[in-house]
Parts: sequence; structure tokens; C-alpha cells
Amino acid sequence: MDHLTQILLQLFAILLAAKVGNEIFRRLGQPTVVGEILGGVVAGPAVLGVYQVNLETELFAEIGVVLLLFQVGVETRLHDLLRVGVTALAVAIMGVVLPFGAGFLAAELAGGDLAQAVFLAAALTATSVGITSNVLRDLGGLHTKGGRIILGAAIVDDVLAIMILSVATGVAAGSVSPERVAGLIAVAVLFIVVVLIGGTRILRRRRSLLTEPEFAETPLLPGMMLMLGLAALAAVIGLAAIIGAFLAGMVVGESSERHALEAEVAPVAAFFTPFFFGFIGAQVDLAGLASVDAVLVLLGVTALAVASKFIGAYVGAFTTGHWRAVLVGWGMVPRGEVGIVVAGLGLSAAAIDPQIYSVVVGMAILTTLIVPPLLPALMRRAEPDARPPEERGASPPRSGRDADAGPGEDDEDGWQGT
Repeated sequence: MDHLTQILLQLFAILLAAKVGNEIFRRLGQPTVVGEILGGVVAGPAVLGVYQVNLETELFAEIGVVLLLFQVGVETRLHDLLRVGVTALAVAIMGVVLPFGAGFLAAELAGGDLAQAVFLAAALTATSVGITSNVLRDLGGLHTKGGRIILGAAIVDDVLAIMILSVATGVAAGSVSPERVAGLIAVAVLFIVVVLIGGTRILRRRRSLLTEPEFAETPLLPGMMLMLGLAALAAVIGLAAIIGAFLAGMVVGESSERHALEAEVAPVAAFFTPFFFGFIGAQVDLAGLASVDAVLVLLGVTALAVASKFIGAYVGAFTTGHWRAVLVGWGMVPRGEVGIVVAGLGLSAAAIDPQIYSVVVGMAILTTLIVPPLLPALMRRAEPDARPPEERGASPPRSGRDADAGPGEDDEDGWQGT
């Protein structure tokens, strides 16, 4: 069997396993993302071994999460995020400081060296925006205040996690340059501000820009080109590619062709995103957790990860009300792919040993699995007006701008629609 045939069979196996899991959980009335992740566990090396994590199969997973964040960005309005900007920033900061401090202290008490403590702490800081945003989207919660807070805070969390990862890598290499960290922060802030402010203003003034090229019969191709370009640029400057994809989605979301673009992106994302969720599940390493001690460490690290992130995010969102703060706190708990990436870099830098790597990956998987089942009930308590897209129905935008908020409309955070 040649190499291409092997890759095609592996992609078929992971897609089939993910969608079978999706179907089962859909019929059970549970979040389908959990079924897709468990499908990846079954198809992956931990159980059947028909799917292998390698560069070719990982590529499909990376494309899947980039498309998912682009799709979420298209459905997200800049003025919606600005409305909850203060709260989202507070949630992000508290949701990073507390987990980082807890992880660092726990590693130090366990006798780990500085590099291991920093990498473990970094793995606890991030939030998997891909996991939570997918569940919120299915529940119709992206446009609620709680959903916007989670989304905004998760994006900031990813940026902060990249900064912390830069420090962790420097510690592992034996040198930390303050200039390097400060430069990365400056570049990240500049990139986000320029893309969001500049890009959205251009599309607001020329709302049909995506269909002006002769080759663009629909807005899909120009939109995808912008997505890939900004995702690549984000990666080049040291940020996560998904941040660039999300920003690209927000920019093209200002186009007059927004609804047509949403409809065209949906089937492409529907094909690729199961590879991402299956990939998350396939990285479960049961052999690395074969001992009682390893399982106890896993449970302890997972409990620490859940408690520190939930409490930090809850405190940051407390001013919005108890149940919304609970929703935000719980929605920020998944570590998903970001925690796995941090663990992988720590292993590559010899900062953590294989058993700690397995523990961190297991923690990322567990935090990803336990969150979605409770989100629907929390959403009903915190955001009773949230409805899935199929129940809302499509409504035309008013005066060239979506009816999410008109100019001058305020909410309790004091931000105005732009």
C-alpha cells in the first residue's frame, strides 16, 4: 500500500469515526463535539489504531480549526465585542493569572524545576476557543452577551498564552529576553488593532469589495484568500494561526455579501472541522497513564485546571450577574488543542518528561469533554433568549448593517455600537 493510499484511509477512518460519534450524541441530545472527540479516541492509537497522528493528517485538523474560527469570525460583529470589551478583558486576565499561578505553585511544590513549572503553568492558562465557540454556535449563543464575553476573552487568552509560551521556551533554552517578550506583545497588539480597525472600516466603506474582482462570482474565494493570508501572517509574527483566521472572518463579515459567505463557508467547514475534533481525541495516550500514580496526577492537574480557570473567569465576569458569570467561567475551562501544543513544545524542549506530557494532554482532553454537556443548561439559565440558528430563521440586515445593534445603543458595559 503506497503512502497516499494510507493517508486517504486514515482520513476516511477519522472522518467516519467522528461523524458516527456525532450521530450518536445528536440522537442522545448531547453536544456533538463530544461525540466527535470520542470518535477520535476510538479510531486513534489508544484503541483501534486505524488513524495515526502525522504531518499529513494533522494538516487536515489544522485547516479544520482555521475554518471553524473563520466561520465564527464571520458571525461576530466588532461592535458586539467592543460592548463587552471591559468584561472580556477582565475575564481573560483573571483566567490567565490564577491558572498560571496555581500551575506554577503546584509544580514547584511537586519538586519540578523552573522550566517544567513554567510549561505546566502555561498549559493551564490557555482556553480552546475552537471547542467552546463550536458549542455556543450550535446553541445560538454566539450573539448573546455571555457568548461574546467568552469569545472575546478566549481570543485574548490565546494571545496571552502565546506570550507566556515565549517566556517558557526562553526558560527552557536558558535565556529569557525581556526585549523579545515586549516586542512580541507590541507586534500582537499592532496586528490585531490594524486588522480589525483598518479591515472593518475598508469593508464598511466598500461593502461589495469581495465580489468586485472578475474572478469572484461569489465572495467565497476572496474571503478564503484573506483567511489564509491573515492566518499565515499571524503564525509568522508568533501568534496562533486561528487568531488571524478569526480576525479575517470579522473583517469579511462587514461585507454586504456576509450572509452569502456564511452559506458558502458552512459546507466547507462542515467537512474539515470533524478532522480537528477527531485529531484532539486521537492524541489520547492511555499507555502514558497506565499507572495509578499517573492517573492520580492527571486527576489532580485536571481539578486544578478546572477550578483555577473557572474561578478566575467567574470573578472577571461577576459584575454581569451570577448565572452569566457561571456560564462564562465554565465556557472558559476547555484547554483543547492549545494545551496540547504547549505540552508538545515542552516535550520537544526537554522541559517536561513523557509522563508529564501525557498528563497535560489527558488534562486537555478531559477539560474539553466535561464542558459541552453542561453548557446547554447553563445557557438556558444565563441567556434565555439564545436560540439555535435553525430556530431563529434568517432576517435581512437593516440599512446595510446587521440589526444586532444600532449606532448609539448601549448596554451595561457602557460601550456603544459602532
